[in-house]
Amino acid sequence: MGEKSFFDESNERGRSSASVDVEDTFEDTATSRWGATMLRWVLVLFVVALFALVAWFASSIALLVVGVFVGAVLFSCAHIMLEWERAVVMRFGRFNRVAGPGLIFMIPFVEYASAVIDLRMRSTSFKAERVLTSDLVPVNVDAVLFWMVWDAGKACSEIRNFEKLVFWVAQTTLRDVIGGMNISQMGMRRAQMDKEIADILERKTSEWGITVVSVEISDIKIPEELQEAMSAEARAEREYNARIILAEVEKEISEMFVDAARIYKEEDAALQLRAMSFVSDSVKEKGGLVVIPSALSEAFEGLESIAKKR
Repeated sequence: MGEKSFFDESNERGRSSASVDVEDTFEDTATSRWGATMLRWVLVLFVVALFALVAWFASSIALLVVGVFVGAVLFSCAHIMLEWERAVVMRFGRFNRVAGPGLIFMIPFVEYASAVIDLRMRSTSFKAERVLTSDLVPVNVDAVLFWMVWDAGKACSEIRNFEKLVFWVAQTTLRDVIGGMNISQMGMRRAQMDKEIADILERKTSEWGITVVSVEISDIKIPEELQEAMSAEARAEREYNARIILAEVEKEISEMFVDAARIYKEEDAALQLRAMSFVSDSVKEKGGLVVIPSALSEAFEGLESIAKKR
C-alpha cells in the first residue's frame, strides 16, 4: 500500500554520524512517540470493535470484514503529530504539504509521509583543528551551534541530510573566519567571532528552511611554545606599563614638592605649621615625650609672635 510510512520508524532515522556525540549521552525524556502510537491503535481498534459489535447483532460476517478493512485504511491514513513535529506529506511522489501538529489524515494509496521533522532547537558541536590564523599561528577551536528547522518542507525536499550539512557548513565557516583574524584578535573578539559566524551561517542556511540561533566558541587552544612567548610578552608589557605609571607619579610628586618648597620659602608661617604638624603626627597614635631641638622651639616661638601680630 504505497511507500513505507515514516511514522512507524524511530525519529533518529538517518541521524548523521557527524552530529554531536555528546547529545547521545543525555537521556531524551520528551521525544517518545509511545503515547501517540498507542492512541492511534486505540482509535483503530475502537472502529474495528464497533463494526464487530454491529456485525454480531446483525449476524453478518460481511460487516466484520468491512470493519477490518476500514480499520486498516484508518490505520494507514490517520496519524498523530506531537506539538513540535511536522509531517512532510507527499502525493504521488510530489511534495503536497506540511501537516501537524495533532491528528492528521492522508488519502490512502495516494499520500504518504516521507519524513517527520523535529522543530525544536538543536545543538551541534564542531571544531577546527590546526587552522592557520592570519599571522600563521596554528590553533584548535571548539564551538557549539544552536539551530532549528523553521520550514520542514524545504529542509526535507532540498537537503538529503540537513543535520550533516549544518555540521559541515559550520565547520568550514569557522575555518574561514579564523583565517581572517590574528591570534590577538581571537582572544579579544570572541563575542564578535560568535556573531560573525552566526550571521554567515544564517545567510547560508535560511534558504534551506533552517535558522541559526547562536554560535558559542567554547575553547581556543594555541601551541604551548606560543603560550609561553605570549605570556612573556604580556609580562613585559605589564612591567613597561608599571614603570611608566611609576615615572608619571614620581614626576607629579616632585612637582608638588617644588610647589611646596616655594610656599615654604615665601611664607615662614607655612614652614612652622608644617613643623608643628610633623610633631603632632609623630605622637598622635602612641603618645610619648617629644624632645624639641632649640631651632624647632624657636620656630614655635616665631609662630606665636606671628599669630599675635595678626
